[in-house]
Amino acid sequence: MTLPRVKATRTTPAFWSRARGIAHAANGMLARIPHSPIALLARFSIAAVFWKSGQTKVEGFALDIVEGVFEPGWPRLSDAAVALFRDEYRLPWLAPESAASMAALAEHGLALLLLVGLATRLSALGLLAMTAVIQLFVYPGAYPTHGVWATVLLLLIARGPGTTSVDAMLARRGQRADAGPDTTLAIEDADRRSDRG
Repeated sequence: MTLPRVKATRTTPAFWSRARGIAHAANGMLARIPHSPIALLARFSIAAVFWKSGQTKVEGFALDIVEGVFEPGWPRLSDAAVALFRDEYRLPWLAPESAASMAALAEHGLALLLLVGLATRLSALGLLAMTAVIQLFVYPGAYPTHGVWATVLLLLIARGPGTTSVDAMLARRGQRADAGPDTTLAIEDADRRSDRG
């Protein structure tokens, strides 16, 4: 069986010029996506990952806003978490009880700080260090997952939490206190411009 011949066509320089113009316009529109909604989504998403992991290490208390679960109580470290650190993770420099406690505390505390956008860069740095430990010592074959986590955390470290955060609110309050009443409107204008990209 033979395939039908396809007639070759020449594209005109006008076609390529128009295609470049469309690509340039699309690139310009995408470059104007503001950072704050992206940062808010990044903070919520990575906080959810670590919070849910922390929840697997405690008993007596459950809170999952994604799935709508709330079980009040006093949290305590689960025996299963200690066994996991003892039998599977086997970190070389920490006792299983200490490692499980530190991981549960960090996963809950740093995730909560990220979620509200308080000490965002330091919280993201702490979770990035935790991600590196998990990648290097616990699950070295899970780079695709850990690479995504690291990318989100590095975005927050490099660009900050965005304007919808406690960090931004505190920064605005500090600028207003330093600047005086005449420059308050200028600071608010700068906030709006920086949120646009």
